[in-house]
Amino acid sequence: MQKSNPKKQIRKAQHQNRPGKEFKMKPQPVYDVKKVKGSGKLTGKIALITGGDSGIGRAVATLFAKEGADIAIVYLNEHKDADETKQAVEEYGQKCLLISTDISKEKNCIIAVSKTFKFFKHIDIVINNAAIHYESKGLNDISTEHLLKTFQTNIFSFFWITKSALPHLKKGGSIINTSSVTAYRGSGGLIDYASTKGAIISFTRSLSANLVDKGIRVNAVAPGPIWTPLIVSSFKADKVSKFGSEVPMKRAGEPAEVATCYLFLASDDSSYITGQVLHPNGGEIVNS
Repeated sequence: MQKSNPKKQIRKAQHQNRPGKEFKMKPQPVYDVKKVKGSGKLTGKIALITGGDSGIGRAVATLFAKEGADIAIVYLNEHKDADETKQAVEEYGQKCLLISTDISKEKNCIIAVSKTFKFFKHIDIVINNAAIHYESKGLNDISTEHLLKTFQTNIFSFFWITKSALPHLKKGGSIINTSSVTAYRGSGGLIDYASTKGAIISFTRSLSANLVDKGIRVNAVAPGPIWTPLIVSSFKADKVSKFGSEVPMKRAGEPAEVATCYLFLASDDSSYITGQVLHPNGGEIVNS
């Protein structure tokens, strides 16, 4: 079981091909600070997490398992990372279903939700978390292929996964969407990515209003710079080594420092909260 101090991680210059692999990162992201069973905030719950094999998704899966939830992880093809996440979940005595598929295609989203429901017989929490980005110098450098892939993965899949899961969600259910600080301040090098993250905020607020009478809460988390495989597979090595140094805390955050936001929004601790966004971003002030 991983034990590390998020504040003492020293990151070296490095780069990986897409999709990034967490097990190859130096140092590996901190997803679980210490092995301590939770207080049962999610006992009996089933959580479906896209992009749950690594990064923020892995930290959320592990923390949810500590709190008593069984987990379904939807991921692309990072099998070693997914297996390690499954092991982390099972070490806390919970079940973990792995579903390898490309959620940029609607039919795969439908199948993923169907497999989750068939295996666990119910779904209580949906975490729309998977994302990709391609750095570009300007608008003319964003190809139509990459534009479509970014939107299909980062926001279309949120619609498709949620739409498929809604018939299974009952009163008390929770939907949590991963946005980004770039939704609020923009990003000159990630124009299409930031655009999808802005769309996620509107999706969250609109869906929350639509589902409030059904007792299903919809919220979002907008992380700042977090140390995940997405970073080492998207940026050049020298930029990776400085990643996160521009925020007030002057460091990148660890997935374990973000996962607690998802636990709060998924549990009854946030029973009076819907349509809102949490901002674990190292101190950057944004208009929410």
